[in-house]
Amino acid sequence: MGRTRPPFVDQVRAEHPGQRVEVWFQDEARIGQQGTLTRVWGRRGSRPRAVRQTEYKWGYVFGAVNPRTGASSALIAPTVNTELMSEHLRMIAEEAGEGVHVVLVLDGAGWHVAKALRVPASMTLLFLPPYSPELMPVERVWAWMRQHHLGNRVFEDEDAIDAAIVSSWNSLTPRRLRSITATKWITHEN
Repeated sequence: MGRTRPPFVDQVRAEHPGQRVEVWFQDEARIGQQGTLTRVWGRRGSRPRAVRQTEYKWGYVFGAVNPRTGASSALIAPTVNTELMSEHLRMIAEEAGEGVHVVLVLDGAGWHVAKALRVPASMTLLFLPPYSPELMPVERVWAWMRQHHLGNRVFEDEDAIDAAIVSSWNSLTPRRLRSITATKWITHEN
């Protein structure tokens, strides 16, 4: 049996002739002072120590990635809501460029399905089934950022959190994003 493209992508291609169709994935993460403990190198038999902060300040990152090309878009914000999601959708469409129709795969968070959400004409939303983070490759981006930049740290305030998120996201090259997010089921024939 030969490989075939997902029927939904074929349907979107048929509805938008003359446009290149790209599949992107979008998710959000909360990064904050509660932090993430990650693995560290240590001498055998020793017990490495890691800082653990227990304050309650955080920031959010809206992130979207095209696993096939490594193209991406991010928005750092103090909260999540429909207005910010609408802005992120606009940014994704702009990053994809003219002549491109984006199929954006995302979860069913309340701000993703709100009636007030403004979806660009060059975008079609495709919702994942509930409770299926394993189908969201951007979850692996959050894990990578926590492991390499955001874990085992203390953040003084919201500005420090935002600066760390920006620095971590900006370290992600298209090649690294492809490496983290691309799988055969995502990249074949999309």
